[in-house]
Amino acid sequence: MNPPVCKITQGKLPLVISIPHGGELLPDWLVPRLTPVACERPDTDWHLRRLYAFAAEQGASVVEANYSRYVIDVNRPGDGSSLYPGQTTTTLCPTETFRGEPLYLEGAGLSADEVEGRKRNFWQPYHAALAAEIARLRVEHANVLVWEAHSIAGVLPRLFEGKLPDLNIGTHSGASCVPAMREAVIAAAAASPFTSVADGRFQGGHITRHYGQPAQGVHTIQLEMVQAVYMDERAPFPYLPNAAARVQPVLRNMLDGALAAMAAL
Repeated sequence: MNPPVCKITQGKLPLVISIPHGGELLPDWLVPRLTPVACERPDTDWHLRRLYAFAAEQGASVVEANYSRYVIDVNRPGDGSSLYPGQTTTTLCPTETFRGEPLYLEGAGLSADEVEGRKRNFWQPYHAALAAEIARLRVEHANVLVWEAHSIAGVLPRLFEGKLPDLNIGTHSGASCVPAMREAVIAAAAASPFTSVADGRFQGGHITRHYGQPAQGVHTIQLEMVQAVYMDERAPFPYLPNAAARVQPVLRNMLDGALAAMAAL
């Protein structure tokens, strides 16, 4: 029996930690078509459930993809449109790594029908689960925060110039949450020992933009974190507990600040 599309942990706080790119599974039917580098899954947002375990322990809900973004990227629009027109970005069903390396063996690429099947079997169930958890919490709370947890290698010339700041806050240029929440998260990041930016190269993916409806009581904030802050960016991509222990209080302060600002609405 195949594992479910996502793992859901239900909490009581008005907070959902969404981890759409943490999935590591590759279906058996897909593996024979993939290149060796694809099977290493280098573009995974590794270890985020472990990094954010403190939030779940405090009562946050967690919705986490089980399958790799190489199957389908649940943080991209279902119609395949670009989130960053004019810039190099990743697609709904990727065919290359972030570094431009092919994911599929020659002649083993995707058909349009297969993309539709993956949308039906992987993309839609993730969004159904996330939407259901938001709706469940909205019954109990006037406002809910969806925190989009992401991580990425700090240097990827194909996607951006130079090195990323450690903490990249995305709010769709302020549209996905109320200003006080955005300001609280920015302040917490600025007070930390890590470099940060708000709505820079990463302004929030499809989940941030689609679910962020402040007037309807749903606020979304994305954090794209440089992986070297808490793990080794080289295969086999181990978690570094001592490094993680330095950034976890910062994550806690960012979340606490956003929740306090939301509670004051």
